[in-house]
Amino acid sequence: MSLSSAPSSLSDSSSSQSDTLLQNEIIKEDPKDTLQQLADALPQSADALPHSTDSPSSLLLHENTRTPIPLHSRSAGRDVHIFDTHDRNTSIGGLILTAGVTNANLYAMIEIFVIFNGEYIIRNESDIMIEKNDSILLPGNYYINSPCINEMPLTRMVSQCTGTRVKAFADAVRSRDRRCVITRRVAINADRDKWTGFEAAHIFPLAFEGLWKEYNYGRWIKSPSNGEEIKGGKINSVQNGLLLSSDIHQLFDMYEFSINPDDNYKIVCFDRDGHGIAGNFFDQRPLDDPQRPADQLLRWHFRQAVLVNIKGAGEPIFEHDFPPGSDIMGSILQGPKAARRMEFELFSRLATQFDLTK
Repeated sequence: MSLSSAPSSLSDSSSSQSDTLLQNEIIKEDPKDTLQQLADALPQSADALPHSTDSPSSLLLHENTRTPIPLHSRSAGRDVHIFDTHDRNTSIGGLILTAGVTNANLYAMIEIFVIFNGEYIIRNESDIMIEKNDSILLPGNYYINSPCINEMPLTRMVSQCTGTRVKAFADAVRSRDRRCVITRRVAINADRDKWTGFEAAHIFPLAFEGLWKEYNYGRWIKSPSNGEEIKGGKINSVQNGLLLSSDIHQLFDMYEFSINPDDNYKIVCFDRDGHGIAGNFFDQRPLDDPQRPADQLLRWHFRQAVLVNIKGAGEPIFEHDFPPGSDIMGSILQGPKAARRMEFELFSRLATQFDLTK
């Protein structure tokens, strides 16, 4: 098995080299001064103590808050393990099996992070070939031929959904959906413009607007029939949004589940399903709307979810609910992928107020 540095593809149907989001980094991983500048720029929560690497005031923190909150592993609890047939001792990926995942789904997900030089087959640990069909996938070890892994996911945390740039976006998403499009829980107070418990979520995160423009993802957004310009730019189009319950929004942003537009909009969970949504299908009502969510953006999110959860050991799961008094900046700076996480935290806040690409 060899590693490839060539970019993999992603297009309107599933592949175009210009659409692949690879290892794009706006800031480097190593400069500590850059990290501290970003830390200083982030707003502190009202109940959090200030963080400083040099100031004695950091001693005022409780002892247990000086230790970064431990990360959770996406590989823990996996009951499907994927191997290269030439190395049966090293897993190249895996998943936590949830309702609705089929043999054909396994083939499709593997093809997202593995390149093949021709036809290939998957076998189970009994050396029986797995048919590419709608039979329910069973737990166990699966072996594939000569893979070459090449695509890296974008680091993403829970995004912000309030700000002057996103107000029109939130209003448009609410008006179109009127309920959580995953659980179908209705916003019963919508007639009073009360949306407690519901949030307008970006499919493609606002914090990566620079990449959105660089790869021209705006071409997937249809212009409004009235010819009006989309407030906040095309990334804030209703076609890049979904109305979700607040807890479902967190799971969506963390790639705990996704929607596969190439499998009849099936909802695929990548961890234990506590909401009974795994194997269900996306709400049909938004799909019937002229300003429906763009299939290409749903496909992008699904690819990211596969890369984050199934490839290798999976990407880190970052803590976002910090207890009062926690050393938030310290936890981020001492954790993995600190620069990229700090960048996302900063940009996700500023981008709701300003276009950072101008």
